[in-house]
Amino acid sequence: MELDYDYIICGGGIAGLLLASKFSNDSYYNDKSILILDPDFPKIKNDRTLCFWDKKKSDWDSLLTSSWENVIFKNGLEEKSLDLNPLNYKMLSSISFYKYTNSIIKNNTNIQVLNDKVLNFKDYKSHCLVETNKKTFKSSKVFNSILDWNSIKNDQKFPLLIQHFEGWVIKTKNNFFDSEKATFMDFSIDQNSTTQFMYILPFSKTEALVEYTLFSKKLLDENKYKSAIEDYLFESGIKNYIIKSKEAGKIPMTCFPFFESNTKNILNIGSAGGWSKPSTGYTFKNIDKNTSKIIDFVKSNSSFKNFINKNRFWFYDLIFLDVLYEKNHLGKNLFSNMFKKNDPKTIFKFLDNKSSFFEELKIMLSFPKTIFLSAVVKRLFKGL
Repeated sequence: MELDYDYIICGGGIAGLLLASKFSNDSYYNDKSILILDPDFPKIKNDRTLCFWDKKKSDWDSLLTSSWENVIFKNGLEEKSLDLNPLNYKMLSSISFYKYTNSIIKNNTNIQVLNDKVLNFKDYKSHCLVETNKKTFKSSKVFNSILDWNSIKNDQKFPLLIQHFEGWVIKTKNNFFDSEKATFMDFSIDQNSTTQFMYILPFSKTEALVEYTLFSKKLLDENKYKSAIEDYLFESGIKNYIIKSKEAGKIPMTCFPFFESNTKNILNIGSAGGWSKPSTGYTFKNIDKNTSKIIDFVKSNSSFKNFINKNRFWFYDLIFLDVLYEKNHLGKNLFSNMFKKNDPKTIFKFLDNKSSFFEELKIMLSFPKTIFLSAVVKRLFKGL
């Protein structure tokens, strides 16, 4: 039985589209046939905002909505302006990303897209089979970006917090925003025994994305996101505005070992591969980095069981999540201590998994020692 395709990508989201684009841009894969399976392709809505920090000049600059060299952290008692130089905090709209990747995919005759739902896939060592509503396909490799929320919800060993949010792009009647500074976290809002904050990305003096974000165990009723944003805008003195667009979503915050379900020929990617930073939910930069790694990894013909993203930063995230899961009300204090006691450049290096052990130790000392030492002991008994 011949292969239908060399590679099948299950899910045409950010990870799947970027991987397909990188296959297209590498001449090694010119003779490889690729199928993307997604019931909602092409993506034509601006359904999310992709944010990351990077050096001032980077690969995505031509597509950015905006970028900031300074960000603000607030906790209700103090406001701290953080100079990120030599980094910038960058914002990329999903519609710009979709247009860019869709154009690359459209111009590659080796890539086909089928609007179909993936039901199942299996590795038979010599090949893989992917079952959809319409057909079963045979390929040599499968890249799966479809997250099974039930598998991580029901896991007892690794706690799951959900980063969930709703954001509005608003335009105000009068000048209000400082377009030179983004508000990275504003914890001045009522915490309601959870970890929640507002997030503001200004594009001009009259236009910004205002987002309400929570790190918690459960989602809220839809109207509560709306009320929180309305209340925040009112208390900030913004009464005359129009809503240009809305976005909402959820991201898993967990150290669940997604890589353990990788097989010789099936690789989980994106959030389904554990590429969302467990302690913050940031995902895009990890997708960019890991899809580049895949391009080289596939050439080696190694088993995807060896594609593992587990290091000391995974352990740091695990302990942080253990604490935040058990004591969700402490989030405001934990982030406040970190930003108050450390240089912002060191913090962002740490969150990017690029810090030195000495820098990491300094950040760890920002947190309540008894609580975190207790969490380490409990985790060692529970298992890694």
